[in-house]
Amino acid sequence: MRRDELQALVVEALNNLKAIDLVIIDVREITSITDTMIICSGSSNRHVKSLAENVVKQAKEHHINYIRTEGEQAGEWIIVDLADVVIHIMLPATRTFYNLEDLWEPIQTIREQRANSSSSHWK
Repeated sequence: MRRDELQALVVEALNNLKAIDLVIIDVREITSITDTMIICSGSSNRHVKSLAENVVKQAKEHHINYIRTEGEQAGEWIIVDLADVVIHIMLPATRTFYNLEDLWEPIQTIREQRANSSSSHWK
């Protein structure tokens, strides 16, 4: 399955169970860990767990072979790793504390600035 199809599958699985504040970050130029990070919140531990379970269920139904999860016990922050797409599902307080969106944004900005300064240097 192509990355964009996998991303659409995950977004649909999350939206079907009313994920809160879903954000998609393209990290291909930033890291080799994954291509896309999807971050969203659930309203309770049970909601967070249900969101993660639905993503895993949909991935299995579409024969995704690489599925790893972490954090199901506590349910405050569950990571679903589908290789090309990594999903972070968190309680709002946990999401605010770790602030992943702001963690990745400065890295992307710095790399873009370096690329621009390198290319302008050789003009």
